[in-house]
Amino acid sequence: MENLDNKIPTGSKVLDAMLEGGYEKDVITTIYGPAGSGKTVLCLLCAISISGNNKKVVYVDTEGGFSLERLKQITSHLNQDYKKALDNIIFLRPTNFAEQKKSFEKLRGIVNDRIGLIVVDTIAMLYRLELGKNEDIHEVNIELGKQISYLTEIARNKKIPVLITNQVYTDFDNRDKVNLVGGDILKYGSKCLIELQITPNSNRRCILKKHRSLEAERAILFKIVEGGIIGTKESRGFKLF
Repeated sequence: MENLDNKIPTGSKVLDAMLEGGYEKDVITTIYGPAGSGKTVLCLLCAISISGNNKKVVYVDTEGGFSLERLKQITSHLNQDYKKALDNIIFLRPTNFAEQKKSFEKLRGIVNDRIGLIVVDTIAMLYRLELGKNEDIHEVNIELGKQISYLTEIARNKKIPVLITNQVYTDFDNRDKVNLVGGDILKYGSKCLIELQITPNSNRRCILKKHRSLEAERAILFKIVEGGIIGTKESRGFKLF
């Protein structure tokens, strides 16, 4: 039996079921997948769920992807006040890799028990821009590693869940292989890895690739709707058939 005291609800019943209660509090969870696969929607669902419990959410928006209209749609379907949700979200909007690092450094000193969730959407954007400017890939990766270590420290010591979204790219020699931007730094820094895929019929496949206590490869199929996400009838249990 999973310890539900160490978990927070995802904001989605089907995802809560797959994760047996929700995201773990003391680790980094990384959700990765191609553009349009639903990464930001999952972040919004969790943020709304936490803010509805009168906890603050720190939302690090590196792409300008946060949508007030989307927040209004989801809260409306949940019969919640979007203004209350918005009041409980603290936005950080770094515009370069150095600012992103400063944001994480600052969080180490100011987070307290009023904070219920930290979202980083996405970790890849400013990292990729920095790679384009800095010829020393090793140096950039060291800096990314430091940033992940800051977030790990917060999650572990403060018991505040950290939800990160990440982009993917395909291998030139192996088109079927999906790689995370940031590679092993993100893989090893995240105790939970969730991959999102877009299916041929435009549904989404959500696959648990790594977890401390749940078996890998359990999966659900879901559809993105105005109110968030819903499970599909094609998804039968946790294993896809």
